[in-house]
Order: sequence, then structure tokens, then C-alpha cells
Amino acid sequence: MTSTHGTPVRVGVFGLLGSGNLGNDGSLEAVLGYLRAEHPEAVVDALCGGPEAVTTRFGIPATRLHWYAGEYRTASRAGAVAGKGLGKLVDIVRTAAWVRRHDVVIVPGMGVLEATLPLRPWGFPYSLFLLCASGRLFGTRVALVSVGAATIGRRSVRTLVSWSGRLAAYRSYRDAQSRDAMRAMGVDTSRDEVYPDLAFSLPSLPATAPSGPPGAVGVGVMAFYGGNDDRARAEQIHDRYLDGMTRFVRTMVEDGRTVRLITGDDVDASAVAAVLDAVDSPLVTLAETSSLADLMKEVAAVDTVVATRYHNLICALKVGTPTLALCYAAKSEALLEGMGLGEFCHPAREVDADRLLEQFRALEQRSAELRRELPERTRAAARRLDHQFTALSAVLYPGTGHVNASQEAS
Repeated sequence: MTSTHGTPVRVGVFGLLGSGNLGNDGSLEAVLGYLRAEHPEAVVDALCGGPEAVTTRFGIPATRLHWYAGEYRTASRAGAVAGKGLGKLVDIVRTAAWVRRHDVVIVPGMGVLEATLPLRPWGFPYSLFLLCASGRLFGTRVALVSVGAATIGRRSVRTLVSWSGRLAAYRSYRDAQSRDAMRAMGVDTSRDEVYPDLAFSLPSLPATAPSGPPGAVGVGVMAFYGGNDDRARAEQIHDRYLDGMTRFVRTMVEDGRTVRLITGDDVDASAVAAVLDAVDSPLVTLAETSSLADLMKEVAAVDTVVATRYHNLICALKVGTPTLALCYAAKSEALLEGMGLGEFCHPAREVDADRLLEQFRALEQRSAELRRELPERTRAAARRLDHQFTALSAVLYPGTGHVNASQEAS
């Protein structure tokens, strides 16, 4: 695809990519797949959290998101505080210069408009605001594609997030709750669309029966401390969550079942270690995964999945494995409701091990039915994303013959 001047369109991708979160990288993989299939002449690079990892895995040039290398480390010394402060100023210039070199910038999926996990205003919300403001200043079209959003209580974070949404040239959301949240924060969403999460467009594994031991369970464990509004009781939430997950895994082992622990982010290692220490059994093992494709192979091999991270759930659903969600945000409830599994949601903040086991037994009773129904539901999600990409092409590449199904910023 070329611009109106006959030169290849310059596309940037932006976000916390290459930083150890499998879901974020899966969203990038989906967008790169779309660009390479539909617009192979586009010149693509990234401004992201882990540039080396992105370049190694995806083969595109990448620039570090923050000038200050210690951005996500707690600053306790004067030098670190000064470094962070200076970095915020330098990043204004760096971000603007990067945006200016592009015709289009895509923010691929991710929960970039939410604060369902602990979030500081001068971290990613500030970076996203700089991106969208620079896009408006230099005429670079910024697209927020199938992103997650949630109503934010903390005023500073809410202001940065809502202005980022207003300044973007294109917005679409991965569920209706996200669109409603942006509307509640003052953004005109009248022409914004809702599409499934981008990961549903990734290649699926062939439908097969579970290859693991009979009764095997995949358990997705997360380093969960609540959200932005839960800081005062974060340790209490974490302890209760880990206790409930540990009790569930121990019960599975007592039943003689194999348990495969799965994660979705490098930060989950401590939570997994805690479960392994508490349930010392050869029946419990840890899956080594570096992509959503790896994760799909793991969850396809088990009979059922009980998981917390959003993209653990998506991968299980994509391969047709009956799934129970430990929900820490409305996005997980919306996902399971849309897949006909709304009754199999359990609050991650208040894990009740006995109730969790009851829900798990009920899920197993419906296993055969769900394995028949889930493949068509996930195919329908993939078809919806085909429409998303058509709409995106109309916005990013005007005059190409695509039907324009999107909007300019409000």
C-alpha cells in the first residue's frame, strides 16, 4: 500500500509490547498479520516497552518507549526521581518526533484505556496521551484498535485516558462495556464500533481431543493484587487469591488429576512459585510459553481450564476447551458471557474455594456440549474481526475502495 504521493505508507505500532505480556504481543501479532496480508508494502516499526524482543520475534525495527530506562522501577533515590522527571520531558520530544515520521500509528488491542490493574498517571497513560496529542498536532492518524476501557476513578488517570480517546482518529473496542466506559468519561462514542479481541484473528489449532492425561486441568495463575482503587488492601487481595487458587490445585491433586499451571506475563512467576511450593506434587507442572500459540497448545491438551488472565481465557476458548474465569474486570465477564459461559465467572478479589469447586464441577458436566458449541462461536468472532480490518483499512488508507466504517476523533 502506498500513500497518495506514491511512497509506501509508514505505519507505527505503539504499546507495552515485548515486555513479557503474552496477550499484548498476541495483539501485535494479529495486527502485523493483517498489515502483511492486506498492505504488504507498508513500512512498519514500533515504539514499545521491549524493542529488542519485538525486533527479534517480529522482525520490525523498534524504539524504546521511554528515554529513562528505569521508568517502571520504583524511584526511591534522588537520582532516580530526577531521572524519571527528566525522562517525562525528554519523552515529549521523542514521542513527537517518532509520531511525525509516520502516516498512521496503530495501538493494537490491550487494555490501554483502563486501570483494572495498578496504574500510575505518569506511566503508560501519560505515554498514550503524548502519542495521541502528537498525532493530532502533526496530522498522523492514530488508531486505537479493539482496545479495552473501563471507567476510572482516579481523576489524573481518567483525564489522561479520556483525552487520549478524544484525540485518536479511530477507536474501536473489544466489548460493549469498554465503549460504555469511554462514553461515561465524556468521549463521544456514537460512531465507535465494538469488535472481538484481536487475538481471535490469530491462527487456530486444528480441533482435536485433549492429548493430556484424562481429567487434566489447566490453571492460569496471576500475580493479582487488585486494581487501581485497591491499593490499600492489595496484599489482602493477593493473599486471598493465592489461598483460593492453592486450595483448588490441592483438591485437583487429591483427586489424582494432573494440573498444568499457565501464566500470561513474566510478573506471574512469583505467584506460580507460591502455588508450587504450597502443593508439592509431581502432578503439578508449569507450562513454558513464549507466545499465545504456545499457550493455545497447552490449553488444548487439557480437559478444562480455570484461569485469571484475559488472554489465558481467550486461548482456551479459541481451542474449544471449557473454561472458568477468575474475573478481575468486566472484560472477562463480557468475554465468557459472549461465549455462552456467563455462569462460569468467579470474582478474583474474593475467591471462595468451595464455590469455585462447585462451579468447576458444573463446568465439567457441560463439557461435551461446550466443546461442540465453542468452535462456531470463535469462528464468528474471527469473522467480525475481518470486518474490523476492512473498516480499519478505510480509515488508514482512504481512497483504496474500502467502505469507510469508522470515524474521525470527536
